[in-house]
Amino acid sequence: MLDTHVSAVAPLSLADEAADPQAFAAALGGSFERFGFAVVADHGIDPALIDRAWALTKAFFDQPEEVKRAFHIPGKGGARGYTPFGIEIAKGATENDLKEFWHVGRELPAGHRYRETMPDNLWPETPEGFKATFLALYRAFDRVGLRLLSAIARHLGLDAHWFDAAVENGNSVMRLLHYPPVPPEAPGVRAGAHEDINLITLLLGAEEAGLELLDRDGRWLPIKPPEGAMVVNVGDMLQRLTNHVLPSTTHRVVNPPPERRGTPRYSMPFFLHLAPDFLIETLPGCVGGGNPDRYPEPITADQYLHQRLREIGLMK
Repeated sequence: MLDTHVSAVAPLSLADEAADPQAFAAALGGSFERFGFAVVADHGIDPALIDRAWALTKAFFDQPEEVKRAFHIPGKGGARGYTPFGIEIAKGATENDLKEFWHVGRELPAGHRYRETMPDNLWPETPEGFKATFLALYRAFDRVGLRLLSAIARHLGLDAHWFDAAVENGNSVMRLLHYPPVPPEAPGVRAGAHEDINLITLLLGAEEAGLELLDRDGRWLPIKPPEGAMVVNVGDMLQRLTNHVLPSTTHRVVNPPPERRGTPRYSMPFFLHLAPDFLIETLPGCVGGGNPDRYPEPITADQYLHQRLREIGLMK
C-alpha cells in the first residue's frame, strides 16, 4: 500500500542550471541528501526520439519468445542483449523480479583498452530502426548525465568538471524494461527492493505508477514525476565515493492493483557508470565531522560491478 498518493520528491528544472549553476547544484544535492532521488524536468532529450524509443521497445518485447531469446547470452551477466523474464533477483530477495529487459552499452572502437571489459552490443534486425534510435538515445542520456554530474561536483565542492575524466568511456548501460501483465494473484513485486550499483541512474517512464523509495522512517514513498520528466537517483558507487553523504536509497516497483495487473509497464533506466579502471576512493571532503571513512580500502569500478552482479544473480 502507498503511504501517500502525492509524489514525495519535488521536481527540479534542468533549464535552471544554465542560468544559475550553483543554485541548481544546491537544489539537486539537497534532494539527493534528503531522498537519494531527484526529479528532473526540462532535461532536453528530444521528445520525438523518446516516442520512437517507446514504440520500438514495445515492438521488440511483443515479438515471440524464441526471437528474443536468440539474443540472450548465458553467463555474461546480462551485460548486452536480452535477459528473459524472471532471471534477475534483488539482493536478499526470495522471489525473482517480474520483468524482462534489453541492455545497450557503449560502442567502442577497435583496439580500445576497455573492449575486454565491455562487450560489443547485440542488434536485432527487427523492429526496423532499433539500432539507430537507441544509439541516439544513449548519446542523449550521456549528455544529460554529464550535466547532472557537473552539478553534483559543484554541490560537493569539487571542480565542475571533476567527473568528466572519471566517466569518459564509462561502462554505462541503457536498459529497456518490460514488466509483462501478471495474474491478479501473482506473488512478489515487479522489481524487488534494491539499490542501484552504478554512479547515478537516469530513468524515463517513472510517470507510470509503481516506483517507490524507502524513506528514513521506514515508509515507502511514491515517485511520480510530471509527464516527460526523468527520475535520477544515487547509485552505490556514488554513495561509496561520498562516504554516504549522498545516499543510495532502497527502491522498488510494486504491482498495480489487481484490476490493473493485465496492463504491461515499460521504463528506460540509464545506469551511468564510471570507467572500468577508475579507482573508487572516498572523497576527502566527505570524511570528518562524525562521518569517519567507511571504505578505507579502494576498489576499481569494474571489480565493484562484478562483485555486485554476482549478488543479484546475473553472474556466477
